[in-house]
Amino acid sequence: MPLVSLTFLLSIATVSAFVEELDDTFKDTRMPDEIWLIQFYAPWCTYCKQLDPVWYEIGAELKSMGSPVNVGKVDATAHTNFAKEFRVGGYPAIKLLKDDLKYNYRGPRTKDGIMEFADRVSGPVVRALPSQQLFQNVMSRHDVLFVYVGGPSDLKEKYISVAKELIVHTYFFSAARNILPKAVTLQEYPAVAVFKDGTYFLYDEQHDGDLASWINSERFLNYLQIDSYTLYEMGDTSKLVALAIVDERNPTEESIRYKTMVERVATEYKDLYSKEFQFGHMDGNEYINGLIMEELAMPSIIVLNVSNDGYFLPPNKVETKEQLVKFIDGVSKGRIKSQGGNGYYQCFIRIAFNTKTTVTNIFTNAPLLGAFLVVVFCGGGSALCYGLCMAWRSMRNTESMRDTEDEEPITGERVEQKQLKGPGEDKKTETKAKNPAEKKAD
Repeated sequence: MPLVSLTFLLSIATVSAFVEELDDTFKDTRMPDEIWLIQFYAPWCTYCKQLDPVWYEIGAELKSMGSPVNVGKVDATAHTNFAKEFRVGGYPAIKLLKDDLKYNYRGPRTKDGIMEFADRVSGPVVRALPSQQLFQNVMSRHDVLFVYVGGPSDLKEKYISVAKELIVHTYFFSAARNILPKAVTLQEYPAVAVFKDGTYFLYDEQHDGDLASWINSERFLNYLQIDSYTLYEMGDTSKLVALAIVDERNPTEESIRYKTMVERVATEYKDLYSKEFQFGHMDGNEYINGLIMEELAMPSIIVLNVSNDGYFLPPNKVETKEQLVKFIDGVSKGRIKSQGGNGYYQCFIRIAFNTKTTVTNIFTNAPLLGAFLVVVFCGGGSALCYGLCMAWRSMRNTESMRDTEDEEPITGERVEQKQLKGPGEDKKTETKAKNPAEKKAD
């Protein structure tokens, strides 16, 4: 065996040693204080196979870092009770088990994304910032920073409770009042603050309502690059998403202008729209095309209602910041009608559109594969039609045989049923049976 192949196999065996294959006995053998990062997979799942090398790297790196997180994987098709307990609905599913809590990972299937998730969720729910230096260091590493300021209080208990639920999305910190930057002014104490976009916002229960809802809506930057994973998470924020759709693989002056225009509106009209709108740009129109069921030109402006798959399109082409503000204001005040949605009809049409798009892409990129699939489809369709026709023919033949049994004899003679005769009826019958000649002779 060549040396390169041997080295490759040894490296695979080495990293695989840090990922444990789990089964239905896991619940009985797991220690209460163990933390587990688990991938639920199906042997036939292509995405699971693509994740495998990444998963083994994650297991090896977490072990080398001295992380308390154990890494495992389980065949959900073979161990269905295990998968059912974790409410696995698709593959690959990534879950982190800590104490008696189960956390779902919904981010991109990348090593960095999964490692960051494991580090965040496995650590303290709320991390203390005991010095100004550490506070500044953490601020430089996080785009969005939630901080509880103060000592023991009812607000702190609520903060910890929310952190346990939302730590899958973001970090949570606490600090004393003297640790905060001098520019921070607290109207009330204790307080919860979020630092982002070069400024900070304070939680006001009377104005912002529920703490969990406020944190959920503030955990994104006011303007950012958005992909399908980010959009999925934004469905929980109840905000509309204003997007510039651009092609960053082929950047143009117009696409740069669209991105800049949306970012300026997000910044300059923050106080007016930040509670209702999330702003950003998306590279490529594939996701949007599937949503609106038509080809969206790039660059373009669109507003999405992620919670119900609705969307808003400008009635006219947006060329200036003022026109964009007018469009956003029209959406906010209901002057522009929402399109799409997630009703049964819309879902059916969207499935048909996505199927058509997939078939078109197959014929464009792999015409031989497309021709093969057409032959298979037509063959299957023909076999189905033949089977249905034969079944119908058989049914008709059966019905015809039943009808024949009930018909009159083909000679035209009616078969009379034998009846019981009363007294004296035999003589009457004999008299009627005499032929006319005999009657005349009498």
